[in-house]
Amino acid sequence: MCLSWPANIDGGQRWAREIVATRASEPPSDVALRDLSGATDDDPDVLRASLAEAAAALAATLTEAGPDVQMWCPVDGGGSAFYARRFAYETAMHRADAALALGVKFVLDPDVAADAVDEWMELGSLPFHFEVHPWMRELLAPGRTIGLHATDTDAPWLLDLTGDVIAWRRADEQAAAEIRAPVTDLLLTIYRRRPVAGLDVIGDAKLVDFWLERIGFG
Repeated sequence: MCLSWPANIDGGQRWAREIVATRASEPPSDVALRDLSGATDDDPDVLRASLAEAAAALAATLTEAGPDVQMWCPVDGGGSAFYARRFAYETAMHRADAALALGVKFVLDPDVAADAVDEWMELGSLPFHFEVHPWMRELLAPGRTIGLHATDTDAPWLLDLTGDVIAWRRADEQAAAEIRAPVTDLLLTIYRRRPVAGLDVIGDAKLVDFWLERIGFG
């Protein structure tokens, strides 16, 4: 199973729409979506229209399907609800990329950002990551816990690296290290869109740096 999505944003949305619309039993090919070597001089207006069309088509297909319909999904039992959530945050992160490239502020509703952190935790703790990114096993050791605390909404997380797998829960508990920041900054940090420097890190800062160095999803 792989959770790396096509680099072509609107192509990825069309890929997901096909899966949901056809109730696919296996994923369509995404090889063409990953090869962007020829996309060097596309017209921005054409790209903008294509992205808007793809997003609208995916949203309409997901709305028609409803959240409970099942089809092939990289996460067991995920179905259409998985694609709605995953592509919402996939698109949001690429919007963040555009904002950061332009030097403008990236704004996301705090409740939406908090759910995006939940989703990142869920996907980032899947055991298959150890197969794809074996260096992530180096994160596991006694005493390794990291807390994330959003300062602009009531959303604390506890990442537990003390067992045989990566575990997490919504909890405000004492941890070896804690990062305190507005929830969107926490989201951008775990997606490695912004450095942890400048955020309030309490406790074992080296553990935080090591964790951010080793995480595989994002």
